[in-house]
Amino acid sequence: MRALRILLIIAVILGALFTAVDRVAVHLAEGEAADRLRASEGLASTPDVDINGFPFLTQVLGGSLDEVQVGISDYEAGAGEDGKTIRIADLRADLKGVEFSGDFGSAVADSATGTATIAYDELLRTAKAEPTQVAPGITAEVVALSDGGNGKIKVALETTVLGTKLPEPVPVLSSVTVVDGNTVRVRADALPVLGGVEIAESKVRQITDFEQRIDGLPGGISLEKVQAAEDGVEVTVTGKGVRLAG
Repeated sequence: MRALRILLIIAVILGALFTAVDRVAVHLAEGEAADRLRASEGLASTPDVDINGFPFLTQVLGGSLDEVQVGISDYEAGAGEDGKTIRIADLRADLKGVEFSGDFGSAVADSATGTATIAYDELLRTAKAEPTQVAPGITAEVVALSDGGNGKIKVALETTVLGTKLPEPVPVLSSVTVVDGNTVRVRADALPVLGGVEIAESKVRQITDFEQRIDGLPGGISLEKVQAAEDGVEVTVTGKGVRLAG
């Protein structure tokens, strides 16, 4: 009985030591992976990297991690031609089946899902944010974007009629969708009446409707769907064979 008790105590101690070593190892690996990702993507700051699953050391021996979560703040994504960029305030990705080299010099995830949040003021840069004539004596411009509820965007149009600015912006409820896996499209559900005048649809949509291309996301992930939220648009991202480093 005494021998059994001693064996149990030894087993508990060894288990605790293994757990401690495992947690230290995963912490070091997370730091190394974060540094590699920062270097490969040219990030301004070090991303958050969390390696899930226990024990970590057995995953290392197998050369594959079950799940890795990555968080990047203020990511500068491509915005189409002329080297333009758009800032993604918060990019989060959940990576499954990550195959890696021994020094984390290369890492490829079998699949990835996540979210990217783009603030409204950042998206506003794409809109027609300058006075544009839509009819004789009438100009309009987009001055603000906000959450319209139920996944819609509210576009605020500032309208000037015969040199007089209307006292309040005209609200336009708009749908937001993803096109071709790399573009966010905003399109008015119904056209507003500006200055009490019926205006040709094509003229109004020049102001209310716009698109924002978003490419160059980490590892080649692409846009899947988008909806309006309180602080900006939330884009669901996804990918296969996502390369994190190397």
